[in-house]
Amino acid sequence: MQTAYRPIRVALLGAGSVGSQVARLLIENKEELAQRVGAELELTGIAVRNLDSKREGNLPSHLFTTDAEALIESSDLVIELMGGIEPARSYVRMALNSGADVITANKALIAAHGPELFDLAEQLGAQLYFEAAVGGAIPIIRPLRESLAGDKVNKVMGIVNGTTNFILDRMESTGASFEDALREAQDLGYAEADPTADVEGFDAASKAAILASLAFHSEVPVEQVYREGITKVTALQIETARESGYAVKLLAICERIPASDGQPEGIAVRVHPTLIPEEHPLAAVRGAYNAVFVEAESAGQLMFYGAGAGGTQTASAVLGDLVGAAKRHLAGGPGLADSVHANLPILPVQAVTTRYQVTLRVTDLPGVLASVATVFANHEVSVETVDQNPAGKDSGALLTITTHEASERDLDSVVADLRSNAAVQNVDSVIRVEGI
Repeated sequence: MQTAYRPIRVALLGAGSVGSQVARLLIENKEELAQRVGAELELTGIAVRNLDSKREGNLPSHLFTTDAEALIESSDLVIELMGGIEPARSYVRMALNSGADVITANKALIAAHGPELFDLAEQLGAQLYFEAAVGGAIPIIRPLRESLAGDKVNKVMGIVNGTTNFILDRMESTGASFEDALREAQDLGYAEADPTADVEGFDAASKAAILASLAFHSEVPVEQVYREGITKVTALQIETARESGYAVKLLAICERIPASDGQPEGIAVRVHPTLIPEEHPLAAVRGAYNAVFVEAESAGQLMFYGAGAGGTQTASAVLGDLVGAAKRHLAGGPGLADSVHANLPILPVQAVTTRYQVTLRVTDLPGVLASVATVFANHEVSVETVDQNPAGKDSGALLTITTHEASERDLDSVVADLRSNAAVQNVDSVIRVEGI
């Protein structure tokens, strides 16, 4: 006969769209969660900045408090859903130091201070859970952290920001401009009034740093993630891509770069608009959904797909971590440290080898195509296809050139020479191609 265990005290920090759903589900599903864990999960309080703020749901008022520190000190498990760096970082450190395991959905915190917090948790025998930090309800952290820990991951490539995917999808499906698609995303609640974190790629870069750290067992500071947003993506680029059999997606790409030419094996992590073939699974990800595509040496190709945001969806991932943390609390013993001991160097984007699509506005005269082709040949960048279309009255012609694989370094040299070529009026766009 199993001895009944006292209720496990759970503190919740933050009551926004995710926090309010976590609290609701903890209260509504109390009996079922107790059966899964083997002990009751008691929500002892919800720390907020302002007791008078309007909140979702109809949560008991006695649970709310502004004294986060007292709540943390009296709890067994702490859920941090405040967002941002401070005071979230200080509260997480306080919780770990008090002996509590911590569950967080704070991608910015994990990307910026993950190694520090993991080290602290390891020293104290505690555990830091963060499944909800990347991809909302999609289970991707645990597979990388545990299921694939014995495999060699070579590449992780994903759509990890639902706002930008919605905008690009609307631009493709309706022909809308970036500005119109962004306005629609804001009207529907997918984009904030200030959408900078999403459309400039900061959110995706934080998630890429987390995914790369897990996939390659190495510390990846978010400052070393190459980042481009989608604000410069035009309707013409979307149309050109579709005519070429591609979709435009903002991808987070984390890949292992083999040693070559005196450069050691390392990893490159980047976020930027990318052409992906229409037959690739990522090209079919529509609306505000997320998907992560993993290539591992033994497991092969794996795809994780689902809702990347939303209160209830993210709350699902938080509660999954909470159940795991509660079971660990019952079992006792130290937490499992994250493996970040491979220490692979972080390589610059210039070390990347991929394909490119370059769109040029050129003078419509004999010999121009040969002149442009010579520039590519001089830098040993092989051209796969060339499409020519009129650019409009008295505006020359548009050349869309797709290359074979080339290094970022060589492509940069090509673009620099094209800009100084008398036959080239403008380099309209350079966009990378993946998934071939």
